[in-house]
Amino acid sequence: MNNTILEMQHITKEFPGVRALDDVCFSVIEKEIHCLVGENGAGKSTLMKILSGVYPYGDYEGEIIFNGLEQKYSTISDSKKAGIAIIYQELALVPELTVYENIFLGHEIMNGLVIDWNETIKKATQMLKKVGLDVNPTVKVKELGLGKQQLIEIAKALSMDVRLLILDEPTSALNESDSENLMNLLRDLKKHGVTSVLISHKLKEVIEIADRVTVLRDGKTICTLDAHKDEVKENVLIKHMVGREINNVYPKRDATVVDEKVFEVKHWNAYDPAIGREILKDINLNVRKGEIVSLAGLMGSGRTELALSLFGNPRKYHVNGEMYVNGKHVHLKHPEQAIKSGLAYVTEDRKGNGLILIQDVKQNITLANLRAIAERGIVNRNEEVVASNEYRNTLNIKTPSIEQKVLNLSGGNQQKVSVAKWLFVQPKVLILDEPTRGIDVGAKYEIYTIMNRLVEQGMSIIMISSELPEILGMSDRIYVVSFGRITGELSAKEATQEKIMKLATD
Repeated sequence: MNNTILEMQHITKEFPGVRALDDVCFSVIEKEIHCLVGENGAGKSTLMKILSGVYPYGDYEGEIIFNGLEQKYSTISDSKKAGIAIIYQELALVPELTVYENIFLGHEIMNGLVIDWNETIKKATQMLKKVGLDVNPTVKVKELGLGKQQLIEIAKALSMDVRLLILDEPTSALNESDSENLMNLLRDLKKHGVTSVLISHKLKEVIEIADRVTVLRDGKTICTLDAHKDEVKENVLIKHMVGREINNVYPKRDATVVDEKVFEVKHWNAYDPAIGREILKDINLNVRKGEIVSLAGLMGSGRTELALSLFGNPRKYHVNGEMYVNGKHVHLKHPEQAIKSGLAYVTEDRKGNGLILIQDVKQNITLANLRAIAERGIVNRNEEVVASNEYRNTLNIKTPSIEQKVLNLSGGNQQKVSVAKWLFVQPKVLILDEPTRGIDVGAKYEIYTIMNRLVEQGMSIIMISSELPEILGMSDRIYVVSFGRITGELSAKEATQEKIMKLATD
């Protein structure tokens, strides 16, 4: 007989002017992997923040029953004591501390009034073994890759005798290999009695690992599907998530590529003085008008470094080689020069580097090209409103107003604002670095539709993506990057996941 470890009954949560959760019911069976899916803004993270005590008892309506007892958490510490641990998309590790210090941070092993460091290292080693991570516990976290840091977060949770592990988009920034390792770990933890709730936009991942799936839409529970009854299928999930059928996640477009090179680099090299080594070696690539060219490769292969070196080199790499924009040989020493030459770069980190979250939508959209709406150095607010509303409508940015602060928007709509910001500079070549990271399938479809429309209008796009289906579904040509080199070029017709992965590991 299945034992229910968690029940959240009739949960309603309101923010000023917004009902984020509306009578949501959600239950989890002991020792299952339960996936929670829905579009950005559906209420998934809000529901989990209620469960973990981020939003304390009294801030919401409804009740939480965990291990058969009603819970009234006032703080995160209360939920942790009960055996609930949550790992967010933005990891909560301290980079300058060691692995063992991070694992036991906040629940240190004491010997009287002092920390027992020997026992801490011993226990940390045991936790690392549990998650299958072979690293020295004395190394600083900042020296490890993102995949290993994710496992350290889980080791930290396990060190607190967790019974329910919640993971919010844990694989959004991981490569294929690290994602697979994490999925295998969740399966192993399940065998050892740990129950998991996984929030993910990667539907193939959900289908592969879930025992059951609950779908939220517009703050309401839509359904719970049972994988053991063959109910968890991609088309079914998409229909419930977006309220309509999307038959082709990658919208088709008419090929409008012309044999006119609008961007080209030859023998491009870059040395990073911060780490003391060469990061790009003899890169040769070109982009034609109306074309989507993708850069594929594993995390750390040098794709983002290449994009930054081309976009005015803001990280001050030592670069050499030739760059041509519309046939003109250029030397771009600053992003401002890159913008003037017709380049734009949508960063992979929209919250950290792409947007100013405390500013409103209109300020973010016009930020990169204030001169276009300024007279004698003073911004014309009327023109700012007109321009912002135009992009809001064109890109279907869902916001109550262009006066809304960007931090209050869903991830998908934040991404659209980030794209709008760079479209406002009217580039000829748009570099999109992980354009759909952390956004749902409906928002992805809208981003893809925008990309198609832009190239049909004559713009060219360089897309960096870690999702191979996205690379295959949206590209005209693909360059594969491995260890700072281009190891192959594939047309859309000849490209397969196997071919890309082979080149990515060369």
